Amino acid sequence: MNKPSLKTALENGQFVLAPGIHDMITAVVSNKIGFDFVYASGYWMGASALGLPDAGIASYTQMLDRVATLCRVSNAGVIADADTGYGGLLNVHHTVRGYEEAGVVAVQIEDQEFPKKCGHTPFKRVVPAIDMIEKIKVATEARRNPETLIIARTDARQIEGFEGALKRGLAYGEAGADVVFLEALESEEEMREACRSVSRPMMANMADGGKTPIRSRAEMQDIGYSMAIFPAATGLAAAAAAEAVLNLLKHEGTSLSPDVPLFDFTEFNSLIGFDEVWDFERRWAREPKDEPR
Repeated sequence: MNKPSLKTALENGQFVLAPGIHDMITAVVSNKIGFDFVYASGYWMGASALGLPDAGIASYTQMLDRVATLCRVSNAGVIADADTGYGGLLNVHHTVRGYEEAGVVAVQIEDQEFPKKCGHTPFKRVVPAIDMIEKIKVATEARRNPETLIIARTDARQIEGFEGALKRGLAYGEAGADVVFLEALESEEEMREACRSVSRPMMANMADGGKTPIRSRAEMQDIGYSMAIFPAATGLAAAAAAEAVLNLLKHEGTSLSPDVPLFDFTEFNSLIGFDEVWDFERRWAREPKDEPR
């Protein structure tokens, strides 16, 4: 399947809105709804697969496997969070190559020290800007497909202030990043100033519960963004739904309640691919009497 081109979408002025996809159930539901692009979040994919916090604990190999699976299942172009590149410059080189071979349309790397932290939690530290600039140059050189975009994220807002984060964003764009991402901005004023100042396409992180104010697609376009991710929405919604049905089971002893909606099982069978399995069985299954002796 040919995936949509993020490069072409941005060049054509299409605003890119990508929901976070934290597991493959969400991926097949997303296919039903229909998105051109989705986001593979390190936080949410690590939490769903391993039950671990986004603190540099999940390895490159574990995340590559998760990202490759999403690229296989999703009909959308996958924008992939690659944390810090999982190490130094050689690691960045191999990360870009690995993610590109997995089928992503964009690789996001950030300027935190290893082990990194979720951008909306405390105790983050950033590397010197020159170190990240070198990572960006290695990343852009490592890609084999010109359609693969490099997204450069800075987490400097809470360490060096807005001006420090903006200075880094400008430098990262000049170093060759295709998209610039100032993480965890704390007001709409900061968001507008960042978009006015940086000439590269800008990405917003609409992390529900995080430091950045949530804005709609239309509002983000007005602010000046070219794309936005909603990494937490499906994970938080799934956790809330699971909590509701588990409470129902614990206290009422049943899964049936008008207040706790369940996805239709028959439709889910179709989404996950059972129609093809059953077609195969109808074609190839033998009656017991036809079994070879």
